[in-house]
Amino acid sequence: MRKLLSGNEAIAEALYEAGVKVAAGYPGTPSSEIMMNLVAHPEVHSEWCPNEKVALEVAFGASVAGTRSVAVMKHVGLNVAADPFFTFAYVGVTGGCVVITADDPGMHSSQNEQDNRHYARAAKVPMLEPTDSQEAHDLMLRAYDISERYDTPVLYRTTTRIAHSKTPVELGARTEHAKVVEHQRAKYVMVPGNAKARHKLIEERLPRLRELSNELNTIEWRGKDVGIIADGVAYQYAREVFPDASTLKLKMSHPLPDARIRELAAAVKQLYVVEELDPFIEDQVRAMGISCVGKDKLPLLGELSPEVVAKALLGTDKARKVEGLPELPPRPPVLCPGCPHRGIFLVLAKRDIFVYGDIGCYTLSSAPPISAMDTCLCMGASIGGAHGMDKALGEERKGRVVGVIGDSTFIHSGITGLLNVVYNRGMSTIIILDNRTTAMTGGQNHPGTGLTLMGEPTHRLDIEALAKALGIKLVHHFDPYDLEATGAALDKAFAHKGPTVLITTRPCVLAPSRITGDHVAASDKGACRRCAACLKIGCPAISKVSPGTDGKKFDVVVAEDLCVGCDVCVQVCKFDAMRRSPR
Repeated sequence: MRKLLSGNEAIAEALYEAGVKVAAGYPGTPSSEIMMNLVAHPEVHSEWCPNEKVALEVAFGASVAGTRSVAVMKHVGLNVAADPFFTFAYVGVTGGCVVITADDPGMHSSQNEQDNRHYARAAKVPMLEPTDSQEAHDLMLRAYDISERYDTPVLYRTTTRIAHSKTPVELGARTEHAKVVEHQRAKYVMVPGNAKARHKLIEERLPRLRELSNELNTIEWRGKDVGIIADGVAYQYAREVFPDASTLKLKMSHPLPDARIRELAAAVKQLYVVEELDPFIEDQVRAMGISCVGKDKLPLLGELSPEVVAKALLGTDKARKVEGLPELPPRPPVLCPGCPHRGIFLVLAKRDIFVYGDIGCYTLSSAPPISAMDTCLCMGASIGGAHGMDKALGEERKGRVVGVIGDSTFIHSGITGLLNVVYNRGMSTIIILDNRTTAMTGGQNHPGTGLTLMGEPTHRLDIEALAKALGIKLVHHFDPYDLEATGAALDKAFAHKGPTVLITTRPCVLAPSRITGDHVAASDKGACRRCAACLKIGCPAISKVSPGTDGKKFDVVVAEDLCVGCDVCVQVCKFDAMRRSPR
């Protein structure tokens, strides 16, 4: 059967066909759709885990049981899972195991642009990289054969363009794989004595994997003037710009195929290495004593494209432009109309408070017009950061430092930070934005929603009870749509002598349990003084239209099809110009 699939969809189908029994992950763009498509196959137990470290440990456990497994995460998730990942490379597998890292060149939805190819080299594991959806499917099947043949987890790297672009894919049938569970303590118990023996096996494995790389990676012979070495989506760009060049397409990018690289370099007049982000391939090619052109011309930052490659290497812009199309207006990311995060940040922005932020939709509150968040480092860092400033400022900190974190992020890596606040006698105020979903990555379930990835009802984590169990004496719920109540909650927290937790009570506006109000806000142009206070809340449903009526500079217009009736603008307007009207 042949279907048009994205890379993520193709990977999900291949995981099913490969006989994977257990799949674990944590949602993160651009990887989320893999698990969300895999769950359509009930033969595979699929689960969202609290974080990526747990997901990899679940996959490891399934591998020890003799079944095939997968751990799915975005690139920064592998940082969280790095502890078990490096030792897993020593231990090896029983059932095949693949670790998917979805990198994000261009940082479309990430806080950094790290290149996870370095993880394969550091951990000394094989890494596969597809160049389109068909290869995403086929290489995944091959990954499990490599994993079991070479007794190793396989790092499987995609990028945003591969994950989300669609090409035709030929699908197959599922094949079951299972082995007998064995007690192999010398293999699976990584005390120093056992680990030393396993490390030796890793070093012996690398030359064999390099032989495989020279078999798997082949040269596409064309002209001999230009030779290209490329991996992932960069291969597609290079082929478009250099259709007549001989090309070494790296489907297995670690270990590199040294024999193939020397063969290509010896046959062509000019060798280019085309890769996104770091000179991962280029540095190794140069270390082989081979001259090449790469990052001395191609950019280190952001995504490549045919236009970027052509301009860098040929000095021309080979883009095919369609004439007569209007330019798209700029559309920066923004909190949704009625987002429950908006109210709390509007209140925080009016106070002399340093706001330690975190990873989630609410990170958008750092941008104008709200401009209320001061830091964003990594998942869970808001709590540790707020505690650190609290300790640094001492008595000066009262009412000046808060940490803001979402419910899914709190479960992911905020719980230990909150425990640390209590244990080390902190005075932080931590605001948990409980919108009952993992919103930024598409609304996935987590332990606080009461449903598993497979739709099964389960225990719903009680965040208030957990905070109290950790030692927080004052835990207070508040409605973030009520600006007065939000301010009062902050005052109550700051007056308390000890660490406090404030928890919001509104679900994501895109969730099934969103607002059910009967009214929307409408702008009364006669009462409006054009003070622009309503525009400063950054709601996409509210816009400025120039020129205005009756000689005014502008009018404020509310798009009733976007407004969800949260009433924040009604509370902000001092002139009663924002009013409720029937839907």
